[in-house]
Formats: sequence, C-alpha cells, structure tokens
Amino acid sequence: MRRSSETMPSTVSQVGQVPLVGGTPRERFAATLDGRPLVGRVPHFELVFFLTMEAFGKVHPSHRSYSQWGQMSELEKRLHREDMADLFIDTAERYGHDAIFLHPNPGSEEEILRMVDLVREKTGGRYFLMIHGDATYSIPDGEGMARFSYRTVDDPEGLKEQAAAMVDGALARAERIAKHGGLDGFALCSDYCFNTGPFLRPSQFAEFITPYLARLTKGYRDLGFYAIKHTDGNIMPILDQLIETDPHALHSLDPQGGVDIAEVKRICGDHITLIGNVNCGLMDTGTDDEVVASARYALQHGMPGGRYIFSTSNCVYTGMRLERYELILDVLEREGRYGAGH
Repeated sequence: MRRSSETMPSTVSQVGQVPLVGGTPRERFAATLDGRPLVGRVPHFELVFFLTMEAFGKVHPSHRSYSQWGQMSELEKRLHREDMADLFIDTAERYGHDAIFLHPNPGSEEEILRMVDLVREKTGGRYFLMIHGDATYSIPDGEGMARFSYRTVDDPEGLKEQAAAMVDGALARAERIAKHGGLDGFALCSDYCFNTGPFLRPSQFAEFITPYLARLTKGYRDLGFYAIKHTDGNIMPILDQLIETDPHALHSLDPQGGVDIAEVKRICGDHITLIGNVNCGLMDTGTDDEVVASARYALQHGMPGGRYIFSTSNCVYTGMRLERYELILDVLEREGRYGAGH
C-alpha cells in the first residue's frame, strides 16, 4: 500500500549512531546513503562533469567517437581506457567528489567492468563507484510519446510484460557484476518528469513504473548494491511513489521543476538520502549572488540531521561556465561542514 506524504516521518533521527570522523570518500559517501552521521564536509559528487576540455584540456569520453574501436589494436584500446580512467579520477580529485559515475565509451558490459577494475586499482578503492542501472520507462522522445500513449490504452499488458523483461535483464546483468566485484552501486537515470510534472499521471505511473522500479531497487539491494534514483523535473506528484520504491537516495531535486529541498526533506524524513537542488539554470543565467544563494539554501535545508549529498540539480553540462561550478564549491567548503554534535 502506497504511503502518502502525510504518513512519512517529518524529522530526521540519528540518535545513538556513532558519527564517522575522517574516512575515505567512498566510506563517507556510503555512510551518508546509509543514514550514518558524519563529522566534516558534506559529501559531494556530480552525476556527470562535462567540462573536461576547459578543466583538463581533454574531450569528455562521452563526446569522443570510437567508431573504429573494433579495428584498434589492444595497445590502442588500453591507452584509451587509461586516459578515460585518469580523467574520471582527476575530476574527482580536483573537485572533491566522493563518488564517480563511470560511463566509459564504448559502454559495453565488458568495457564497464574493465573501467571499474582500472579505476579501483588506480585509486586503491578510495572512491565510491557507480554506473547507470535503470531499466524502467522514461520520457519517450517526440516520435515515441504518441506510440507509448496509445499502448497504455491499447496494450497495457504488453507494456507491463516489457517493463518486467527490462527489469529481469537489468538484474541478470547486476548478478554478473556482483560476481565480478568492485562496483558499489547504480544510478537509476530514467527521467520521468518535465518541469510541469511527470509524463504519466500518478495513477498510470503506479501501474507502469512504480512496481518495476520497486522490484529493480530491491533486486539491487539484495545483491548488496546501493541504488540512487535520478530524475529531473517536478517529481512532487509522484514523490510518495518514489519513496515507496525504497532507493537509498533521490537525485536531483530540481528547483527548475519547483522542487523545494526543504519540503522534500520534511516529507522524506530519515527514510532517504537527498542529493542535489543547486539550481543549474541559475548557474547559467543568474548572478553570482543568486548562485551562492541557491547553494547555501540546498546546504541549509539538506544538512540538518544528515542524509544530504551536495550536487547541482542536473550535472555540470557542456556550456556551463567552470567558474560558476567552482563558486558553489567555495560555498560548500565554507558552509557545508558538520560538527561533532550535529
């Protein structure tokens, strides 16, 4: 039975838990996902950091063309892998990320596992490593929207069978990855919402997405992985359903979609870790003061009681000014710190 927002706990309680002092970035990130209190800086990461050319003079892996990958020698492939791994690591080290979302290119399962091993080896297991792992329906593209809409009426059982099959495939893959080892969790990156609300009305979301997202999340948990649910836009009409699916965290708490982290924190209580809410739109078009105010607001309302990870409300995307991202990191460094008695 779905819990309404009125039945969710309204306060955060970490009474009796021993705060984590120090620790590696990986340990601090995982502790926050588990709801354990920390001493020191709030954990931070970005789902994607695309400004690698500006920061390091290197093209981001997602923007590279590997159409000739199959023709490369093993030496060429190894050098490309090394370069991508170093770029992921350099980004985390320079900007204080506690977790790395690995998205190598090409992104086959084999290459993903190679990248997990390579980054883990190079860093000595210092960072929390995650990859994309959603297998639920997301907002269809322009051509697919009408087709999907028709199927909700004409072929609802077919849609559900397909949804179940997608989850089955994702969990089978996760079992293989669990046996391989080295990965900490999955970022579930199917977007559900526009700024005005979800692409399905809540009753349809409960029919075609929620049960499958819940099974996917439980499957990941049962295999020992963390699950972070990402979606942009206005999640408020389906927030109760997202909470019901029991992810470890929600990302990105999009203020451009009207999502107020203070209200989400009130509703979620100590049930789920919150990630994000620093307004990407303002980082593009606002003043420095507005950017600082957005970062400060996210910290002030995300930090109390713990279970908050600092990040933008989407990612550090192409075209954003690097100095604007560095500006919010200054706010994090000054104001995003827990004392021993938080």
